[in-house]
Amino acid sequence: MKSETTNEADRRWMGLALALARRGEGLTRPNPPVGAVVVAGRRLVGQGFHRKAGGPHAEVYALRQAGLKARGATLYVTLEPCSTWGRTPPCTDAILVAGVKRVVVAAGDPNPRHRGRGLALLRRAGVQVTRGVCEAEASGMIRPFAAWMCAGRPWATLKLAVTLDGRIADADRRSRWITGPGARRVVQDLRRASDAVMVGAGTAVADDPSLLPRPARGRNPWRVIVDSTGRLPLAATVLTDESRQRTLVATTWRCPESRARGYERAGAQVVRLPVAGSKVLLTALMTALHERQVMRVLCEGGGELAAGLLQAGLVDEIVLFVAPKVLGGRAVNAVGGAGWPLAAAPQFALESMERCGQDVVLRYVWSR
Repeated sequence: MKSETTNEADRRWMGLALALARRGEGLTRPNPPVGAVVVAGRRLVGQGFHRKAGGPHAEVYALRQAGLKARGATLYVTLEPCSTWGRTPPCTDAILVAGVKRVVVAAGDPNPRHRGRGLALLRRAGVQVTRGVCEAEASGMIRPFAAWMCAGRPWATLKLAVTLDGRIADADRRSRWITGPGARRVVQDLRRASDAVMVGAGTAVADDPSLLPRPARGRNPWRVIVDSTGRLPLAATVLTDESRQRTLVATTWRCPESRARGYERAGAQVVRLPVAGSKVLLTALMTALHERQVMRVLCEGGGELAAGLLQAGLVDEIVLFVAPKVLGGRAVNAVGGAGWPLAAAPQFALESMERCGQDVVLRYVWSR
């Protein structure tokens, strides 16, 4: 049997670390999801992932599990180890105390103040450092953290479920179910990976969604209702279920004070924002979410909110579910608004494509 090369082994172990990191998505805000494994003599001796802000980092979990076996071993970690004190001690200290011989890192710290500092410290201490193994996948996972840290706003994912002719609901505005069970499971994954799930008032009124991930698996994201005039009924699910204190109604001066007080009595938070025309100023909303440590927001509709986010240049990623159906006629378009001239249309680059049953899932990132 052909022996595994060092590069192949590094990719395999980093793949495990990435799988561990994904288990923490949606739980770590405002920290990024991170996974780590410790390998000694080609054997896994420790593993871990960052579970919540303020708790141990992934490296600490993995090193604790490895114990004395960490001495002379290799540590694989999806993000450059921290080198400064925060709510926890620096991971570089834990690595040096454990006696790790080699550290393999997928992605560097996106914070310009810290980028490369941890790796330089380890190298000065005599630790072998390899960087860039599975870097694209690791960098993709921490894009919400990079946006929150460097751009001062959440990473915004626009989810669209459309027919072959680009419609999100029929002429009677019925939208359940355009896609099949497999695609709907992917949507639950997206919710679990997000810190907030957002819809416009029209969608909230028409569908009365809970916006909660099912099963939750420890996640409890904000439910954000963008409602400039207070259309959301007081009997709405997001105001009456067990997570109503995690509901944020983003509104304006156009919402009657009595209505806003009703939302607050129900347990929701109300934030009054400036207007853009007659609608909520979405850049101000993103700032409000950033202040609440939201790193990733998932927008699930409707068409007018989607258009507003695109118009403001706030959509970082589109996840497009395409079902093999045609509605035609007066069915509802995926994106509303006034539209764009072809030359000025927002541009996105295809990142991945997969099949879910009879549906197709396309992931695009904004071509900045």
